[in-house]
Amino acid sequence: MILFNEFVLENGLRVIVHEDPSVQVAVMNILYDVGSRDEDPDKTGFAHLFEHLMFGGSKNIPSYDEPLQMVGGENNAFTNTDITNYYLTVPAANIETGFWLESDRMLSLSFDPHVLEVQRKVVIEEFKQRYLNQPYGDVWLKLRPLAYEKHPYRWATIGKEITHIEQATMADVESFFFRHYRPNHAVLVVAGNVTTDQVKKLADKWFAPIPSGEKIIRNLTAEPTQATKRTLRVEAKVPAPAFYKTYHMPGRFHQDYYAVDLLSDIMSRGESSRLHQKLVKEKEIFTAVSSFVMGTIDPGLLVINGRTQEGISPEEAEKEVDEILQNIVTDGVAERELQKVKNQSVSTLVFGEVEILNRAMNLAFASLSGNTDWVNHEVDLIEKVSTQDIHRVAKEILSPQNASVMYYHAVS
Repeated sequence: MILFNEFVLENGLRVIVHEDPSVQVAVMNILYDVGSRDEDPDKTGFAHLFEHLMFGGSKNIPSYDEPLQMVGGENNAFTNTDITNYYLTVPAANIETGFWLESDRMLSLSFDPHVLEVQRKVVIEEFKQRYLNQPYGDVWLKLRPLAYEKHPYRWATIGKEITHIEQATMADVESFFFRHYRPNHAVLVVAGNVTTDQVKKLADKWFAPIPSGEKIIRNLTAEPTQATKRTLRVEAKVPAPAFYKTYHMPGRFHQDYYAVDLLSDIMSRGESSRLHQKLVKEKEIFTAVSSFVMGTIDPGLLVINGRTQEGISPEEAEKEVDEILQNIVTDGVAERELQKVKNQSVSTLVFGEVEILNRAMNLAFASLSGNTDWVNHEVDLIEKVSTQDIHRVAKEILSPQNASVMYYHAVS
């Protein structure tokens, strides 16, 4: 159970406080409700670019890292399809430094042309190294637009192509910032050795003066129900052939999300799981195989992927995978199988909450559901999943017409 208090400033900033006097630190987590799904299709990669720009100096503070390091703090950030998340940890006595730094860059970035050019080069280099010049690096650049035809999940967080970042202007950057990085589009979580009264005073002092932005009403194009199987053959100089198969599934806050998540665990979590036992150990089809859910807020993907043994094509591997999936669709799963993955999933949640920073992040994300206390019901939602639920979602999701498959062939 994560206890918390929450309040909203007049400018719309949602503030959540989790008091834990047993630790000597305080953490600040600011979640901005903007990800790559909010980008213009012709100007992608901006949310990720901003993850970098936000460390390049703000209106009154030329360097973000130095003041934080001087008070013993550390920080980082990440961006995905749905959110951009910034977090820092400081000795509890120095928490006001965090308020000062985070409020200034929420107020306004420096919009220094030199900073834009430096971070533009960093992002372009990252695009080349991680996605273009690395074995299997282009998988999601190709797999996303295969699985999604309409929804903005069809491009990766890094962006569709390098030119979108190369051509980004300062006007583009300022427009994106003042549209999305406003207090009414953010959630601030302060956790650790703090009190709610203390956080209220600091929030009023540092964040309340920041003007709110225009209210954004998302009207994203929903992905149509997939009617036919989609396939793509890719050839590249990679160590081994690989197989990637996706199925459309419900989003993160949907009632069936945990059933699909547990289904993916039954298929591949641990050496006794179905895919690993049959296709790695017994038949030696794959050197490694896994299945996982993307966990996106909007309807996402169940993904099955693996690298095949020498002499086995991705197409042959798919037939072996399909046989196992069809068995689940036809016969369902055993209670002991389900209970095993439930135990694993619950353990992961419980151990994850040992870290104060993880608790702060979980509270911030839970608030996007419309009910922050959702964070305290995940275990119940997992425990409620039945073998009947697993069987039902398997029949609904693991249908041939709902699949998109990429056959990744190795060439010399």
